[in-house]
Amino acid sequence: MKLPSSSLTGCGDPRCGCMADVPLSAKVARINGVALHRENERLDEEALRERACGELLRQEAVRRGLLPDVGTDLAPELDEAAKRVIEEMLESEVQTPQPDEESCRRHYERNRSRYVEGQALHVRHILFGVTPGVDIHALAVRAERTLLELCSKDARPERFAQLAAELSNCPSGAQGGDLGWIGPEDCAPELANELFFQKHAGWGMGVHPRLVRTRFGLHIIEVLGRRKGRQLEFEQVRERIEAELRLQSRALALRQYMRLLAGAADVGGVDLEGVKSPLVQ
Repeated sequence: MKLPSSSLTGCGDPRCGCMADVPLSAKVARINGVALHRENERLDEEALRERACGELLRQEAVRRGLLPDVGTDLAPELDEAAKRVIEEMLESEVQTPQPDEESCRRHYERNRSRYVEGQALHVRHILFGVTPGVDIHALAVRAERTLLELCSKDARPERFAQLAAELSNCPSGAQGGDLGWIGPEDCAPELANELFFQKHAGWGMGVHPRLVRTRFGLHIIEVLGRRKGRQLEFEQVRERIEAELRLQSRALALRQYMRLLAGAADVGGVDLEGVKSPLVQ
């Protein structure tokens, strides 16, 4: 199973080196008494949830007689043969509807901004990173005060770069927070949604009037340049939309299936609320 990448950066841009520190598991987590890791093994929460999902699926396959019961106290690593068995089990158990023409057109009309070719923004940012032990309230207050200062009519043009160098938890702070030209695919999903896909995404140049919250922390964004791109017609993106809707339906069905498995299991030491199987992705 694919473990979470350690190269994902705080802004989501692979050209930037900032990373969010993630909390690590402090005690042994178990599924129906089977340990997910050794006592001295430290896992971040996402990796732990992923391992828990794999063990839930393995145990279900064992219960159905699809995999042998190895009788271990420690969750075994799934080999390729076991993964194929689990994939086949999911194909059999989890059914998803195919999107029709009406659903595709409705999705297109509601999300036209997502089907634009060549759009890009030249941005710089200040990242207030969320790290273990940080006072979230104090961090938010500091970020809000910084945003208010930068949005003030008296703010000097060079002030953004100065504050980025002083405050940003992203290495881009050394360049005044400058990330260069980025498209929706170059940044974290939360940033892409805020800057490209919301109705207000067409706001003009300058400092974005509100903080952008991502899994990495709080961002202050300044737009330095904008390329609007070209709107694609429905027929040009129809197959892409069909694939997206199939994936959405599949992901929803798999999440529901995983919730059923988690609800019937004795789960300890791992939070599976809103669980996503690695196979969903």
